[in-house]
Amino acid sequence: MVNTTKKTIDDKTVVKEYFNATGFERWRNIYGEGKVNKVQLDIRQGHQQTIDTVVSWLKDDGNLSQLSICDAGCGVGSLTLPLAQEGATVYASDISAKMVGEAAERIKQVMKNPRNIRLGVQDLESIRGSYDTVICLDVLIHYPTEDAAKMINHLSSLTKSRLILSFAPKTFFLTLLKRIGEFFPGPSKTTRAYQHKEEDIVKILQDNGFQIKRTGMTSTSFYYSRILEAVR
Repeated sequence: MVNTTKKTIDDKTVVKEYFNATGFERWRNIYGEGKVNKVQLDIRQGHQQTIDTVVSWLKDDGNLSQLSICDAGCGVGSLTLPLAQEGATVYASDISAKMVGEAAERIKQVMKNPRNIRLGVQDLESIRGSYDTVICLDVLIHYPTEDAAKMINHLSSLTKSRLILSFAPKTFFLTLLKRIGEFFPGPSKTTRAYQHKEEDIVKILQDNGFQIKRTGMTSTSFYYSRILEAVR
């Protein structure tokens, strides 16, 4: 008898393998300063807008240098570096060892022997510790809502007062773009991409004792990210 059961690979494994292989070079280039195509440049600019929004929120509060921050899913350190330069104590981690290695190299180029940054290779649910603020940007797009909920629940347990998230919002327009292949690259170039209803994410945060303080939206031709700041 032939076994026709298809072997499935969980999203976490897909993400880890992708960002330690073909995805690493692609996204290191997008998040860097090298030459990229028009779509990649648009994504780079959109991602930077999200970073700038979050950094401006934290700076506006006037106490950034006094904060301990967990940058969960730090990638190449695009957020970690400006936070550390402002004096925050940052623990940055990513599921991809290659991404963390690249973050370390970029930090060394800008900051000599930084004592306020620690780096680690971990998935979101393996992070431990207690932080004033936990931030998770452009990570939830890789996971369905039920898995994202578990991750948000865990991140909520790590923060004393604030959790900042970004995610691809689920709207009719963006769903249509995704379906016709104009929003996300093909499967050979990326991981699976998931959109989330904002009310679902807000409900998860509320269930963990948070209320929404600030919201933001980054919208370019190929990059869409809803940003929520939740506080206790």
